[in-house]
Amino acid sequence: MAPYRIRKYQEKDRKWVLSSFSHLVTEHIPTTFCYVLKLPRTLVLLLGGPLALFLISGSWVLALMASASLLGALWFLVKYPWAQFEARCLRTDLSDITKSYFSESGSCFWVAESEGQLVGMVGALPNKKPTLQKVQLELLHLFVALEHRGQGIAKALVRTVLQFARDQGYSEVVLSTSIVQCSALVIYQHFGFQKTGFNSEGSRLCALPVLHLTYRLPSAQVSQTLEQGESP
Repeated sequence: MAPYRIRKYQEKDRKWVLSSFSHLVTEHIPTTFCYVLKLPRTLVLLLGGPLALFLISGSWVLALMASASLLGALWFLVKYPWAQFEARCLRTDLSDITKSYFSESGSCFWVAESEGQLVGMVGALPNKKPTLQKVQLELLHLFVALEHRGQGIAKALVRTVLQFARDQGYSEVVLSTSIVQCSALVIYQHFGFQKTGFNSEGSRLCALPVLHLTYRLPSAQVSQTLEQGESP
């Protein structure tokens, strides 16, 4: 396992960060598609629609064409909310990373570096609600390059955010993640993040549950939790 270090973002990192963010979004589309395929309402549509067409027309060709069309439409419906998410981020915090994350002391963006190459990233911004800006820090855009996963880099990035939140006097670290991001969920649960809510993104047919997680930072427990997070 190659050594790595975590440092603050610099403008020279921008191209890699944006490329990695796009890759992060893209890699979740097939996983989401498989998740949606297994939903009962999706199975009813994919099996029932072509079968009904076959019973009416008597043509397997039409039934197969209908199946292919439904799968194509489903792929588009799955991809659309991820594309919206990517576009929204590129318009907001990622449009100018230095301005978004370094204009005030209560926010930051880090990258992980190994053997002179960037391999991971994570950001942290205060909650957008004015009443919670001094209370909650939001963890954003956690990503580790595929070939460097399983080396503890993601945990180190999360630990960096938790320590930053403690140093800045926040009470909670919050984040949102989809139910298909299983590896990320395991990491968050490892540190003690608790589910505090959920909502659904996307169309009614392809609704994807998004979990809202919170890590509370009582001063008496912070050091102990961070130490536990260091264990593999």
